[in-house]
Amino acid sequence: MMLGVLLARAGVTVAVLEKHADFLRDFRGDTIHPSTLEIMHELGWLDEFLQLPHQKVRTLSGQFGTTRIQMADFSHLPVHAQYIAMMPQWDFLNFLASKGKSYPSFDLQMQTEAVDLVMRDGHVAGVTARSPRGQLEILADLVVAADGRSSTLRERSGLTPLEFGAPMDVLWFRLPRLAGDTDETQGRFDVGRIFIMLNRGDYWQCAFVIPKGGDAKVRGAGLAAFQTSVASVLPIDTTRALAITDWDQVKLLTVKVDRLLKWARPGLLCIGDAAHAMSPVGGVGVNLAVQDAVATANALSRPLLMNTLRFEDLERVQARRDWPTRMTQRLQLLLQNTIISRSLSATEAVTPPLLLRILTRIPYVSRIPARLIGLGFRPEHVASS
Repeated sequence: MMLGVLLARAGVTVAVLEKHADFLRDFRGDTIHPSTLEIMHELGWLDEFLQLPHQKVRTLSGQFGTTRIQMADFSHLPVHAQYIAMMPQWDFLNFLASKGKSYPSFDLQMQTEAVDLVMRDGHVAGVTARSPRGQLEILADLVVAADGRSSTLRERSGLTPLEFGAPMDVLWFRLPRLAGDTDETQGRFDVGRIFIMLNRGDYWQCAFVIPKGGDAKVRGAGLAAFQTSVASVLPIDTTRALAITDWDQVKLLTVKVDRLLKWARPGLLCIGDAAHAMSPVGGVGVNLAVQDAVATANALSRPLLMNTLRFEDLERVQARRDWPTRMTQRLQLLLQNTIISRSLSATEAVTPPLLLRILTRIPYVSRIPARLIGLGFRPEHVASS
């Protein structure tokens, strides 16, 4: 959606395909980081964007056993919005869609699912799509696969990702948030358990981290056992766990971390999770995808307008975005191996890792985590149209 809006803003004719009739999906990436908010500012939309319902996360804290530390403070970042905005992704997408529709060359096609690539002389020349109107063939100078970590278009392209693995999966659910509760988004790392609470206004969005492939075991133990496990890590009234009354309220996120060695072939470019599935660590996935979109629009708007697009232009996008992707994934894998795996397998009291203690105690050095989470390794900026 972001790429479609930016290309249309530059005058490129673009069609964005969305297989559903709306964007109402729960437990999607709702963390809008300072890097993305700065993009909104550069487009002149930040004030309007922040009129949408959201909660501000200015710091991130973690509790390791009985030790509590502040892991990131975004107030020092050189941006206009020095916080993470917790906003339902459907509101974000609807906002972008409304902006896109203000450009005559923007076409959003709902209930239209790209299911295959159209090939001409070894080049990708468009997509085959399913829609209420039947099967469609949509031809294009460029197809961008932004259809997620299980990308159909990536699979059809023959591009294969390098898998890095993950030690955990995540169970997402809501708990009521009451007057008197803290406002703070926080994480708890305890013996064999990791629990994250995100302030969403009138409810807590909760992540209960489990060992990879452990969902069936958790559900097999029964709902009462799960309620007890949640209650044991709640920093608020433990009876709040009783609000989980049905397994349908608990959604599984199967965590995977992968990256394409090549993001493109002639006529096709993969970005976002289709090019690099990210761990939920740091909540950076949506924001890295937005950075991909900005870099893609910056690099390809002119060649698309001038009808001079070459495969080398697509390779330039990967050359620009590959390094920050690699570095982000390396950091995520480091945290998975040194903090998450350690906590999930712990049999005795959990303490903060030495590196984290150092980062949070030394002046200026303590700003590094906020910068890496909030802005990333290579923040992108919108080129003027």
